[in-house]
Amino acid sequence: MSSASYPPPYLAAAVQMAPAFLEPQATAERAASLVAEAARGGASLVAFPEVFIAGYPYWNWIMTPLAGSEWFRRLHDTAVTVPGPEVAAVAAAARRHGVHVVIGVNERSCRGVGTIYNTTLTIDDRGRLLGRHRKLVPTWAEKLTWTGGDGSSLVVHDTPLGPLGVLACGENSNPLARFALLEQGELVHVAGYIALPTAPEDYDMAAAIWTRTAAHSFEGKVFTVAACSTIGDEIIAAMALAGPEAQELLRRRNSAWSGICGPDGAVVGEPLIDEEGIAYGEIDLARCVQHNQMHNITGHYNRFDVFSLAVDRTPRGPDEPFDGPIELLDTLAGHDSQEVRP
Repeated sequence: MSSASYPPPYLAAAVQMAPAFLEPQATAERAASLVAEAARGGASLVAFPEVFIAGYPYWNWIMTPLAGSEWFRRLHDTAVTVPGPEVAAVAAAARRHGVHVVIGVNERSCRGVGTIYNTTLTIDDRGRLLGRHRKLVPTWAEKLTWTGGDGSSLVVHDTPLGPLGVLACGENSNPLARFALLEQGELVHVAGYIALPTAPEDYDMAAAIWTRTAAHSFEGKVFTVAACSTIGDEIIAAMALAGPEAQELLRRRNSAWSGICGPDGAVVGEPLIDEEGIAYGEIDLARCVQHNQMHNITGHYNRFDVFSLAVDRTPRGPDEPFDGPIELLDTLAGHDSQEVRP
């Protein structure tokens, strides 16, 4: 008689940090340093915020589209290609320290000039790119910046840490996108966010991220790792042309939440609110079994004769479809490819 097999319990790390704003190389170096720090802290999975390389288009919320056009050009010109040297630098850190990394980037199309994607990358502990997920629908003011992705990247990756899926920010409020991952057997979910102090006055972004994180964990009986960026003085100073009121708005509290939730929806470890740092939490996939006995929405607690979900996973757009995993380290000149385990 065979028995179910789970990886031993391990630590996940959710990075809550600001990027080096619109400086992709410096941000990649910062990410590599944070990977090393999280690995020293015992983490096997390190999650970074949405578009951590190298910043979020806050000007869309506090400037007119015309005033923000020059910022769009700057974001476009500093967006990275995948694969590329910035991504390879992060992959080198993942391999060197033997950890899986999920990180958000602004991805510039290799073919379409002016086309930028909000992309989440999944890198394994060998430094290989397992997945490139492009945010399906840019949220609200984000439509001034990003092109939408397609269903080809709604993929759960089979990793030594368990079946791993990712979504970016507002996608974690899309029940169909979430179910598309859960029905593939997702047990570990990474959600990247940005601090959003520009939300309406009655909207608590930190509480919203926590709610989404707990909801996906509770509904899917999975572990969710939420990593959110912060807004440092560098970003606030860059938005000076928007005026002092806009700058003050960017300092609003309760705008960032990072942490880990377990299959009962409860927080595992200590989360972070607004402050920069790394939140850690233990992932023990064996805990998912008992919670699924009560409500298993991809199994006995569903009526597949009544409900069905069709997902079009056809690649769309001018770029070549992703065919992973991809070796990234060859794109990093001078990288020492010798694998070192902590």
